[in-house]
Amino acid sequence: MSDSIVELKAIPLTKSRFADFGQVIELEGAQTISINQGLTTRFHDLFNVDTDEEGGRAIVNVFRTQPLTFPHKVSLMERHPLGSQAFIPTDQEPFLVLVAAAGDTVTSKDLQLFRTNGRQGVNFFKNTWHHFQIGTGGTRDFIVVDRGGEGNNLEEITVNDHVIITEKEVVLLTTPEDA
Repeated sequence: MSDSIVELKAIPLTKSRFADFGQVIELEGAQTISINQGLTTRFHDLFNVDTDEEGGRAIVNVFRTQPLTFPHKVSLMERHPLGSQAFIPTDQEPFLVLVAAAGDTVTSKDLQLFRTNGRQGVNFFKNTWHHFQIGTGGTRDFIVVDRGGEGNNLEEITVNDHVIITEKEVVLLTTPEDA
């Protein structure tokens, strides 16, 4: 039997489209407060940091990520059962976000691919399956707000379907029974 090809197109990241997986971090539409004698605009309460499970605490990191070589075969997805995880780019280049809803397995049918506009970050809810940062172009820095503390806050799962990410989309190679 030959594999069939199903394409999962990258769709623009919006708050409503991403609501099942987490929060979009962006300045557009945010509450603003003038501070520091009117010289600074504070964009207030952009996302919820959820790290209290089992005595956790919020930590802030910088992840320096090498770009993927395309096409890229997706073999693992990860999730964080004890806390949310936020990625905020330090530049204004778009990146891809590959996610699947919380559950015991991840198949090609569960995957959704988003493209940021370059000024957006994401905050994954606890237990949302996601691929690591999918940067295009050069080396990228992301500010990451994550959970620190005791307990195992990382689970990985093997993706058994043949899932290939091109720079603009995901190509799912599935057997006819799965299509």
